[in-house]
Amino acid sequence: MLVVANQIPGLIERYGITREEADRTAWTIDLDGRRAEGAAAIARVLDVLGGGWRILAMAYRVPPIGRSLDAFYRWFAPRRAKFHRLGVKPEWDD
Repeated sequence: MLVVANQIPGLIERYGITREEADRTAWTIDLDGRRAEGAAAIARVLDVLGGGWRILAMAYRVPPIGRSLDAFYRWFAPRRAKFHRLGVKPEWDD
């Protein structure tokens, strides 16, 4: 898995993502071109990390939990800069 900041020139265009989409949510795009966004993308990353993280990723696949995580991510994403005290810092906010 390669993790890159979406601010790299030309990156989002290469993967067919708009600036608005990139700013709104986290994305994963696998080698086959399958995309996931938001909580689903985070679950994919946790699954790839393996170990105990994989258990958390599996929880996302349980429909009520997945829907709750999606709702939480939609609430959190536009407010993430406010959580800087917890170490959450947008890449563009130096």
